[in-house]
Amino acid sequence: MKIVRMDEQWIPAVADLELRCFSDPWSAEALLEVIKKPEFCYLVACEGEKMLGYGGFYVAADEASITNIATETEARNKGVATAVIEAIKKEAAKAGAGSLFLEVRASNEKAIRVYERCGFERLGLRRNFYAKPQEDGLVYCYRIER
Repeated sequence: MKIVRMDEQWIPAVADLELRCFSDPWSAEALLEVIKKPEFCYLVACEGEKMLGYGGFYVAADEASITNIATETEARNKGVATAVIEAIKKEAAKAGAGSLFLEVRASNEKAIRVYERCGFERLGLRRNFYAKPQEDGLVYCYRIER
């Protein structure tokens, strides 16, 4: 498995995975727009031409925020999400971030376990943060060592 920066070739696969994983997915057009912005970084885990998963973040001042992380169904429980998160942590550090934040649905126990295993600590709760269905979001933070 390799982790590479997302470019236009990966947009259709990522947009399709977004549709299958999220109730409010990013469109192919939106993904294409953000990968052109310097404050955003999207990474793809792949084996050859096959995408296994992806993740992205953006940096504002000295903080980075993860936008989404998703893994193909057949690639789950094989370390793909962990590899993407570790790569995001490195890229966020290179971009000058001192902290990396994310929100996760309170019911997403599998993702929460992965984030905590990767060193993220729970900071708080955002009531009714998610729609479709409405649900609280948990806020997590990883402090980047410099």
